Amino acid sequence: MPLRYLLAIAALALAGPALDRPVVDADPPLWVARDGDTTVYLFGSVHWLKQGTGWFDEAVKTAFDASDTLVLESVAPPRAEAEAEMNELGTIADGPSLPERLPSDARPRLAAALRSVGYAPDAFDHVEPWLAATSLSVLPLQKAGYSASYGVEAVLTAAARDAGKPIVALESTRTQLGYFDTMPQADQVAMLLRVLGSIDAVVDSNDRTVAAWARGDVAGLRAIVADDLRQSSQSFADAIVDRRNARWADWLAGRMATPGTVFVAVGSAHLVGPGDLLTRLRERGVEVRRIDY
Repeated sequence: MPLRYLLAIAALALAGPALDRPVVDADPPLWVARDGDTTVYLFGSVHWLKQGTGWFDEAVKTAFDASDTLVLESVAPPRAEAEAEMNELGTIADGPSLPERLPSDARPRLAAALRSVGYAPDAFDHVEPWLAATSLSVLPLQKAGYSASYGVEAVLTAAARDAGKPIVALESTRTQLGYFDTMPQADQVAMLLRVLGSIDAVVDSNDRTVAAWARGDVAGLRAIVADDLRQSSQSFADAIVDRRNARWADWLAGRMATPGTVFVAVGSAHLVGPGDLLTRLRERGVEVRRIDY
């Protein structure tokens, strides 16, 4: 299960205002599609960053400032509302507890993971496997200094609101959560088992992703995403990646018929992975090129 997709979900509930103290210069990739009266900038986001990552400048800032509208995967509701939605969809109403849903040899690993992040032994007894996986993938990043508050979506949302730019969501937060909640139980368990098996490597994985993104290394990002997807179930790839990319490509191709300039930010994995959004746009007759810094 690609952890970066889980991190996108967790960011909905945990993002907040961030301080602007750039320390590390980053030049992530940026693309553009144009016709006679429409410009669409396409930017791959990283949902969790450390304070001081200076990406919102140069070509990215120029493109954002020139845009009339910001388009995101979803617009995060107030934190309390996001957490309420997550808890509503992610709670086990009846039936076996979460440990009882896992293979017997995985239960000690769940208990050890809960101890390692300071959670009570029964903290996840009544949550769905996807929500447990999300929570466990986030906590090591928080300890390492990563925050959704410094992530791309939080920074762009604050900048758009300050500038009075409208913000458009490609899908609702409930829809995003629903992708995970409606996955077959076996796939949710497999997702959690992968997190349990790689929890010590979560920070290193995010470090590598952020490093490739910051230096504009599209090939490096593509390799990371492809490796993640090879370890995922087909139902996950279909629901979380393929069908969403197709829907977004349809929306963006349609948006090219409306004059104006928009800045679109979606998870980097959607722009560089198999069946990526850029390829799907080109298949729909939309010419896309990368912007050189």
